[in-house]
Amino acid sequence: MTRAPIPILTASTAAGKTALALDLGAEFGLEIVAADAFTVYRGLDIGTAKPTPEERAAVPHHLLDVADVGEDYDVARYTREAEAALGDVLARGRVPLVVGGTGFYLSALVRGLPLTPPADPATRAEVEADLAERGLGALLAEVEARNPAEAARLERNPRRIVRALEVYRRTGRFPGEFGHRPPAFIYRVFAFTRPWPELEARISARVGVMLAAGWPGEAAWLASQVSPDRDPRPTVWQALGYREALAVHTGTLTPEDAARVIALATRQYARRQLTWMRTQLGAVPTSSGEAAGALRTFLKTR
Repeated sequence: MTRAPIPILTASTAAGKTALALDLGAEFGLEIVAADAFTVYRGLDIGTAKPTPEERAAVPHHLLDVADVGEDYDVARYTREAEAALGDVLARGRVPLVVGGTGFYLSALVRGLPLTPPADPATRAEVEADLAERGLGALLAEVEARNPAEAARLERNPRRIVRALEVYRRTGRFPGEFGHRPPAFIYRVFAFTRPWPELEARISARVGVMLAAGWPGEAAWLASQVSPDRDPRPTVWQALGYREALAVHTGTLTPEDAARVIALATRQYARRQLTWMRTQLGAVPTSSGEAAGALRTFLKTR
């Protein structure tokens, strides 16, 4: 285990973590290791607000564009590849900065990968049939009745709920009850957000910009590669806003209506991120200026 903690920069979506990370990367010669569940996919650029080729040329990035959209990229694969990237950066005498807002990925790095058993296709198929018949709410209620903390951890994510019940029905325990293997590194988390009215405005503005920049066409390309109607829903179609962007492309939603729906879902996601930072990462989000100052001080003392 490395002695010096590896810094993690996380923030609620649209708060400006990518811009801050790029500034710090250029200033300190950092290499960024992304912690985002959907920027791992090739071809999802606009809707994930992925750093541009120019930004990636200016500051080296890892764990972007490492999977095809048809793959189910999971936390175990992310943890393996992120730890390998961190080890490579450190071995070359460089300083890595983990940047992202996917709490499940960050928790796996900080706390270690959960020691849950491997997937069982037969049990998973049974749970997926239950999901199709009874709906997400009924399955989540089943988890909550037995373990409210586990239900909160799942964040209404269909894939995680199916996985949790698959494990429970086989073992009598939920994934969060299996503990974690020791993490490969130690970390220090720097978290920030913005005042809620400002964050709401930033979310709305960003959604409008992304829709105007070609997000509907990107969603149409994704639908040509992976059907959004496949059951269970493919991992890649769990990305915020892609269904609404596709509806704009097909003419079933106006850009204005899509923007409102996406902005609402993004605001809800931002609230969940803030809760995860506090409860799962043990980080109290500060202002962007405070986080930048604290991180600069930390980097100067490495």
